Amino acid sequence: MKKNNLRHVSRKRRAFAALAALSLVSGATLSACATNAGDTADKVTLRYWLWDAGQLPGYRQCATDFEKKNPDVHIQIEQYGWDDYWTQITASMVAENAPDVFTNHTAQFGKYASLGQLLDIEPYVEEEKYDFSVYAPGLADQWVSQDGTQRYGLPKDWDTEALFYNQDMVKEAGYSSEDLWKLEWNPTDGGSFEKFLAHMTIDANGVRGDEEGFDKSRVKVYGIGYNEAGSGYGQVQWSPFALSNGQWTWTETNPWGQHFNYDSPKFQETIGWWRSLIEKGYMPPLSIATSGIGTLESLGSGAYATLIEGSWNISNIATTSQIPVQAAPTPIGPDGHRASVMNGLADSVWVGTKHPQEAWRWVKYLGSADCQDVIAEQGTVFPAIMTSTQKAISTFENMGMDARAFSIHIDEGTTVPSPVVDRWAQVDSMMKPAMSAVIAFEADPSSLTDANNRVNVLMSSNREDK
Repeated sequence: MKKNNLRHVSRKRRAFAALAALSLVSGATLSACATNAGDTADKVTLRYWLWDAGQLPGYRQCATDFEKKNPDVHIQIEQYGWDDYWTQITASMVAENAPDVFTNHTAQFGKYASLGQLLDIEPYVEEEKYDFSVYAPGLADQWVSQDGTQRYGLPKDWDTEALFYNQDMVKEAGYSSEDLWKLEWNPTDGGSFEKFLAHMTIDANGVRGDEEGFDKSRVKVYGIGYNEAGSGYGQVQWSPFALSNGQWTWTETNPWGQHFNYDSPKFQETIGWWRSLIEKGYMPPLSIATSGIGTLESLGSGAYATLIEGSWNISNIATTSQIPVQAAPTPIGPDGHRASVMNGLADSVWVGTKHPQEAWRWVKYLGSADCQDVIAEQGTVFPAIMTSTQKAISTFENMGMDARAFSIHIDEGTTVPSPVVDRWAQVDSMMKPAMSAVIAFEADPSSLTDANNRVNVLMSSNREDK
């Protein structure tokens, strides 16, 4: 290795160590994670991490099936909740005790790739002439390095957003499910979507939001709910609206964008309209939305009539809700189409694994129809392989949920890939207070220009290629 490359690796290690200092994970926790790791006398043990407990049964079945075909490998699955998962991953990498394979997220991928913590699987892909055409469009492209020469994961699933709604409330309000598929919005008067939300909103006296005498200070049922201001992402808050107004996206290119667009007049126009729903009483103030009562619980209790939510919650809503809930697509925007973030997870290999060949075999199996068909039957997510997606749609429909509300974005080509940048955590930490201030009416949407300038300074600073 050349000396300059050695210095480059050293800088990455120092940066990663500095990041780890913020993880606040104790050595005892790391030791607990590593319990039973290592090789048995006749098998290689691969540690595989994921965060979704709902998907554990499916992936346990995949592991069992894989081991039958690969008797020399044992898969040890470890699951951590979302709040702990990334802290554990970061700390375990610094301790050089990370899982061999782990479920990766686009919001985290850029950081770990830039710090040299992911194994390049492109050599395996090229050797086997791997067929990426089986996956939903664009999913595989999200896991490629900035220069396009390295690959850090195989797609496992995808998600989009839709409008979940209380069927009884919608019927009582005089709407049909077909009506909800035709809703349109615009930032001027809100369109038929805002009229729908107004009619679905009911105050303590039983007066609807579009009726005379409506008291917006004493709302019993909000037309739509949300969980927080959305920070810099807005996936289940404002993204369906921002992405359908003025062809806005987060960065100038994706993946690996370097310039953010929160200063766009169209974006700030969208945020201003979305915030106006609070002012009119159709959507709760930020203080109520962040009070600690979950959005799904509020939908289930009748406090919210509708909710923008991701497909990852279909099974949760369908199996636990005490009220009949259905889904409709996000409303059509000023651009003439509806829109949704399309986020895809992937399975990545830690660069420090002692068993890269076996790890690749496991990742390849996770990315195959054999495993993804199992996941489809579980009814938890949409698998990345399109034939498996069709099976998942059937599973969700058997639960009584109209999965087309989510898949229509793929059919119509209205998905927008989740942003992949190498400093997303820092960007989001800067945008969280800025967006919260706007939604709390402590600042105007125009203040996002200053926040955007700070973000772009961050993105351009201390680049080794400068």
